[in-house]
Amino acid sequence: MGAQVYIELAKKLRQLPVPGDGDAKQALVQAATLAASSHNTQPWTFRVRSDGITIEPDLSRRCEVVDPDDSHLFKSLGCATENIVAAAPAYGLATDVRITDWGRIEIDLATSNMSAKTTDCHALEAIAERQCTKTPYDGRSLQSAETAELESAGTGDSVRIKLIDDASPKEAILDLVNEGNRLQLLDPEFRRELISWIRVNDAQAIESGDGLAARVSNQPQLPTWLAKPIIRFVLTPEAQVKTDTANLQSAAGIAVFIGETDDLPVWIETGRSYERFALKATALGIRNAFINQPIEVRRLRQELHSVLGLSGTETAHLMVRYGRGPLAPYSLRRPVADVWIG
Repeated sequence: MGAQVYIELAKKLRQLPVPGDGDAKQALVQAATLAASSHNTQPWTFRVRSDGITIEPDLSRRCEVVDPDDSHLFKSLGCATENIVAAAPAYGLATDVRITDWGRIEIDLATSNMSAKTTDCHALEAIAERQCTKTPYDGRSLQSAETAELESAGTGDSVRIKLIDDASPKEAILDLVNEGNRLQLLDPEFRRELISWIRVNDAQAIESGDGLAARVSNQPQLPTWLAKPIIRFVLTPEAQVKTDTANLQSAAGIAVFIGETDDLPVWIETGRSYERFALKATALGIRNAFINQPIEVRRLRQELHSVLGLSGTETAHLMVRYGRGPLAPYSLRRPVADVWIG
């Protein structure tokens, strides 16, 4: 299966309906499916109601090793929520969001009194273009106005963003990222779980519609029969340390999303804050990618908090590198029909 088939499918999945054409709720669900999720697990379903959309967690897509408390899962639901909120005005809809028991997110929809504006359509473009760009960036610093826009976008209710571009804290964070790489990739259970989400070639990625596609990270395409015996020699702490060191050194900075507490509502709000940041960054031509190892490895989290100067119940929930660089190939998504509950 050639690269062109993969690329065309990824492009098709990101073509959001033109406002006024078709079902607006289906368009919003499609926009939500383009949100970020840990390991591209897409741990969501969408229950469509007469007056809105309910996002429900799909616990069959949990990552029990890297995400034992499901915090990443609910951050992913927050990302999907924010895509709906960002896209709704272009389809003439206003949104009201609330979190119910069991982590369900109710998004009520009502006809907006304001007509769709050019800026609303630009939001659809950013949703379609946004990606976690896992390749190196160009090392250039951002302008102060751009930094201010990212800070504003990434700030939420009970969540603040800290942008780090000074060399010393960046080096300290790099050390923690790489220690996290060593600890995670020496853990057999972590390796097993991670490998289960890796799609080693285009055919495997197209069949599943999820996971970590080799093409996204510019990894070689391996025949499935060859991947299983060879991947344990490729997926090593040393290789990941080398990759992340080069990637972080090429970044303009690091963004950390810090919650006032460590609980489910804040996890969801963190996802929403990150997605707003990512959409604003996309509109500015700025890329980003997750570097969550010191957050995922609990024994490193307190040291990260010390580097960040956190106090009390403040918790680092997500961390990304950001900078300028070309778009990479896109990850795939499951079709709307697979996640839509009428």
